[in-house]
Amino acid sequence: MSEKQNNSPEAQQTKTFILKGKENQPKWFILDASGKTLGRFAAEVTKILRGKHKPTFTTFVDGGDGVIVINADKIRVTGAKEAQKVYRYYTGSMSGLREVPYRTMKARKPEYIVEHAIKGMMPHSRLANAQLKKLRIFAGEEHNLAAQKPIKANI
Repeated sequence: MSEKQNNSPEAQQTKTFILKGKENQPKWFILDASGKTLGRFAAEVTKILRGKHKPTFTTFVDGGDGVIVINADKIRVTGAKEAQKVYRYYTGSMSGLREVPYRTMKARKPEYIVEHAIKGMMPHSRLANAQLKKLRIFAGEEHNLAAQKPIKANI
């Protein structure tokens, strides 16, 4: 033990940054889904909603930003998913299992396809439910959220 060891209290303690809920000033981003692959796009949106793109990421605090997705009707899937992917839900009545193919869902509700993918990638908790409230999806180019002063982002 020829080297001197620094046993002072300052040397032994490290400071861990924890984001407080009131410190977060969420920004809003516009993301264009046209021509993007569904899963990869949903993963990037999830990262922004949770706040993992920031150096101040804290797992148990809502430090994420808001996301506006436009052109949800122009999203694409790879491989044979367009013919094989099925959305299932249960109506609550006997034999009430309903299956809607991807093509039909894309024609009816293209917003649901993107929302379903993003929601599946979020953790299943109350915090994630609060973070999902900052997600807005539009099938076309137009949106009504100009008051949030959104920043156009490329992914």
